[in-house]
Formats: sequence, C-alpha cells, structure tokens
Amino acid sequence: MLKKVFRIVLTFCGMLLGYGVSTYLVGNWDVLKGLLAGEQTLVIVSATILFGLIFFYVFSALSRKGQTVANSVASELSERLSTEDLLPIVVGLIAGLLIAYLISPIINGIQALQVFNLNVILTVLLYIAFGTLGVAVAKRFAPEIRIPFVGQGASKDQQSSKRKAKGRTGAAPKILDTSVIIDGRIVDILKTGFIEGDIVIPSFVLVELRHIADSSDPLKRNRGRRGLDILNKIQSEYGIEIYETGSDKSLEDIPEVDVKLLKLAQNMKGVVVTNDFNLNKVAAIQGVPVLNINELANTLKPVVLPGETLRVFLVKEGKENAQALAYLDDGTMIVVENGKKMIGQTVSTTVTSVLQTSAGRMIFAKPN
Repeated sequence: MLKKVFRIVLTFCGMLLGYGVSTYLVGNWDVLKGLLAGEQTLVIVSATILFGLIFFYVFSALSRKGQTVANSVASELSERLSTEDLLPIVVGLIAGLLIAYLISPIINGIQALQVFNLNVILTVLLYIAFGTLGVAVAKRFAPEIRIPFVGQGASKDQQSSKRKAKGRTGAAPKILDTSVIIDGRIVDILKTGFIEGDIVIPSFVLVELRHIADSSDPLKRNRGRRGLDILNKIQSEYGIEIYETGSDKSLEDIPEVDVKLLKLAQNMKGVVVTNDFNLNKVAAIQGVPVLNINELANTLKPVVLPGETLRVFLVKEGKENAQALAYLDDGTMIVVENGKKMIGQTVSTTVTSVLQTSAGRMIFAKPN
C-alpha cells in the first residue's frame, strides 16, 4: 500500500514539473510562441502527461533496486552505529537544515538569481551543504554531545540486538591462529560469549590453511579442509571478515606465519588465540598475551582429589609392568596400578595422586 502511495505522489510531482516546464517555455520564449500559435494548451497538457508517465515508470523500475539499497544501508547503519551514536547525527542534520532554511530567503530575494531558476538550484545545494556540514560536526563531537536515552530504553535495545562475536566492548582484539581454527573448539567458545573484543582472522592465516588443504599428504589435506570448513562456519554465523594485512609494511619481510602473527598482535595490541604449545612459549618471551585453548580445556576439567573413588573401564596396558590405562569422559588418562589382569573390565579404583603437566592432567589410582 505504501509503495502505491509513493508511486501516485511521485507521478503527481512529475505532472507538476511538466506543467511548470512547459508553461515557462511557452510563456518566455518568443520563438515557441510563434511556432505554436494556438496550440499552447495542447503542449502544456501533453508535457504534463508525459512527465507524469516518465516519473511513474521510473519509480516502477527503480523501486526494487531502491528497496534493496535502503535495506542494505539500514543494515549497515544498525551494525556500525548504536542508538547513542545515531542521536547526535540526527541532531546535527536537523541543525544544518534549519540554518539552510534561515538563509534560503536571502537567496530567493535576489532578482538576478531567478533567471533559469538559479535560486532554486542554489537553495537545494544550500540544504545539502549545511545538512552534510551538520552531520560532520556532530560525528566529530559525538562523544561530547552524546545524549543517553532515559531509563531502560537503551538496555532493551541492547538486549534485543543479536549478539555478535565482533563486539565494540573496548577489549583487546583476539587474533586467531591456524591451529585453533583447525581444532574447531573456538566455534563453541564463541557461542558462549566469553571472548570479548573484535575477532581477527588475518589473511595470511587463510593462505596457510589453503596451502595445507592443497598438500599431497592426506592427513595434512584433511586438516586443512577441516580448517577451511571451520573458518567458513565462523564467518557465516558471526559475520567475521578476513583481516587484510597486505598494507602493513612491517609484515612484508616476515616469512614465517607464527612470527608474523606475533608481530601483528604487537601492532594491534591484541591477544593471540592458539593451542600451539611452542607458539605459546615464543609469545611469552616476546611479551605477547596469549589465550591457549588447551589450557582452558585443562582448567575446566573436573577436579579429582587423592582418596576419591572412581569407576573406570580399563582399556589397555600401561608402560610399567602390571599397569593398566583408563580414560575419563574428558580424555584425562588414569594409570591404574596392578590393573593389567583386569583389562576389559569396569573396576572401582581409589585415586592415589594427581599429576598436572603442560600436556594435561594424569591421575594415578589403584583397584579397591
């Protein structure tokens, strides 16, 4: 219904424009007066109808494209501007248009500018110029003139907005390396919302994933393809784009991906997200903060204390004589002393000690 109303209004505007143009030409040009003689009314009516039809079909042709552009602009504004950022811009736009409104009578009062309707053209340009100037000034001084909404209006908008991994929280950006993308657990961590700040996926990480996926080694090729699938999932679910590093000259002469990753983290003052043990050590030497997925997983494993009772299924022999190995649901290995004879059975054991290593947690137990 709204589209039909706009079409009718625009057609009427076209008819008015055609009437104005034809009346002006017929009334002011002596040559046309002589040629047209008594056909002036016909020319005015024809021009009015012609302009109306032109505007009608132009609106029909551009309505779909215009709607698509409007939707994309609205989506872009909603992602890039919060309600508090948008309010100063609207105030600046209104102030600029108000100033143009106050100045426009001066331009319309100049007789010399009324030739060929120059006053109308200058008035339109005046509105555009002051409107743009008002928006620019408002954006420049937005932090000082920001007006918060009263009560819970802003909080409701924030709660109803879709949570994205790429946030504007002021936290340090999190830079993903190749190993953590291939691992895949980063997707589940992003779902929980524990990682704050911008999520950065450098372009050279994508290049490395592509090289791994093209490897002649079947194992590497499968890992590379898995990494590309995980990367595609992260992009589709969270709208995270690849960060282009080609313009950063400090990275041009660094051939190794890990060194380049640490350099990028230093430039951006960001945090590297990885599960690579060696990269973790090198980052600690260079003073680059790291979030290690393996350390997070080990920290979240259930705490087992000496003296507790566990029922476990003995899977295979251990390294020492008479030892048997079992595993918890989270993958923690349990070494059962004197359990070799009970391999293939579920037995009750008592925890004797717990050893925490950089590779994970190891539990020692004995059968009850």
